[in-house]
Amino acid sequence: MAHMSELKDRLRADLTAAIKGRDEVRSSTLRMVLTAVTNAEVAGKQARQLSDDDVIGVLSAEGKKRREAAEAFQSAGRVESAQQERAEADVIAGYLPTQLGPEEIAALVSEAVASTGAAGEGMRGMGKVMGALQPKVRGRADGGAVAAEVRRQLGAG
Repeated sequence: MAHMSELKDRLRADLTAAIKGRDEVRSSTLRMVLTAVTNAEVAGKQARQLSDDDVIGVLSAEGKKRREAAEAFQSAGRVESAQQERAEADVIAGYLPTQLGPEEIAALVSEAVASTGAAGEGMRGMGKVMGALQPKVRGRADGGAVAAEVRRQLGAG
């Protein structure tokens, strides 16, 4: 098979270290993440090695699940469960690229709106703009936040 993902290797090495250091949250979170990566590798018709970008996609999805679960637990009054989910999300965040701030997202959206010529199209241009943005923001920003900014800029246009 092709070369292994360096990020996946780092996850495995950190899992071993977490187990040796008896870091329960970190080791259980990394186990779940590595399972999700393995599931992604065997999903579809043919097993494949994931690239670092693919692994970042899996990590982003897992992080989002943890954040959403934390919110759900919090609103249900299950504070301990919410804290557990947040702790797991923090572990996952440590493996993701630095997250973009609102100003950076706004700048990337403006750039994408200009480059796709979607400024005059209003909301019909949303797909075009999101398509241009995806490769630039993958793993670095929440899709909902990006979509909200695209809506804001296209609506204002």
